Amino acid sequence: MAKQLGRDQQGITLRGSAEIVAEFFSYGINSILYQRGIYPPETFTRVQKYGLTLLVTTDPELKNYLNNVVEQMKEWLYKCIVQRLVVVISSIENSEVLERWQFDIECDKTAKEESAPREKSQKAIQDEIRSVIRQITATVTFLPLLETACAFDLLIYTDKDLAVPEKWEESGPQFIANSEEVRLRSFTTTIHKVNSTVAYKKDSFP
Repeated sequence: MAKQLGRDQQGITLRGSAEIVAEFFSYGINSILYQRGIYPPETFTRVQKYGLTLLVTTDPELKNYLNNVVEQMKEWLYKCIVQRLVVVISSIENSEVLERWQFDIECDKTAKEESAPREKSQKAIQDEIRSVIRQITATVTFLPLLETACAFDLLIYTDKDLAVPEKWEESGPQFIANSEEVRLRSFTTTIHKVNSTVAYKKDSFP
């Protein structure tokens, strides 16, 4: 029989893990869009999360789009059929890909909804997520300045046999020619593990 855990040390269930990871993507994508200046700074508002002050969009269209993505990710994470999420930043002028923020997702497929909760505290997971978000914020110190107006795209890699929802379309990987890559920290809920990297276009000048 599965043991009961008190509210203060509740374990991590498959559903709970999917929600934690999807929520991380929501804040992570918002942080990238703000830090890289994809949307004007005045269209973001401050919120407290993970013991940090984070910025999230107030743009209704973008908010709606990201909410839909996060809801879909939650479902795919719960079913353990999503492998990767990529934020692609490209030049509006010539569509050249300038940055690629890649989040690889490992899922323990032995985890089922009825499985006993995994013993890892929410605080430990939040501490790991905080480190990742801090790194995303710190990357502006080494990433090349985006000197052209840019747009972003989200790529989500799922198991091959998944039927793609109507609003989604299939896409190529959108790699960067001549790129540098930096590995960021990872975090794990014990059911899902997320490894992060950012690739960026090397400057043409030495």
